[in-house]
Amino acid sequence: MADEIELQIATPERMLVQEHVAEVQVPAANGYLGVLPGHAPLVAELGTGFLWYQVGGRRRYLAVHGGFVEVLPKKVRVLADAAERAEEIDVQRARKALQRAQELLVKSALGVDPAFALDAMRRAETRLEAAAHK
Repeated sequence: MADEIELQIATPERMLVQEHVAEVQVPAANGYLGVLPGHAPLVAELGTGFLWYQVGGRRRYLAVHGGFVEVLPKKVRVLADAAERAEEIDVQRARKALQRAQELLVKSALGVDPAFALDAMRRAETRLEAAAHK
């Protein structure tokens, strides 16, 4: 287990992952953060993106949005506002959400907040990207 790190991923609704992994890549607010066992401790804001971790020589993917990540030498704790495993993502629903967000962005001249529309687009694109790794 010296070459593994404990990974915990939770949302307010449920615990998604709790296992020992070889490495983790997390979408922090200012870019992706790669974590291996023995990483220096840190706390960072979680961004929107896909998170992957490697266990048993295989990568597993999740779409995550908002929250925080805590890194310790032997543990990574991700407390996400929202997260979905790649295999749980409804691709059709994600495509429709992306289309709605794009339509909102076009309507930004009509008083729709463009930041809201861009955030919705980012979330939908992330879900589709994570789902592509099923």
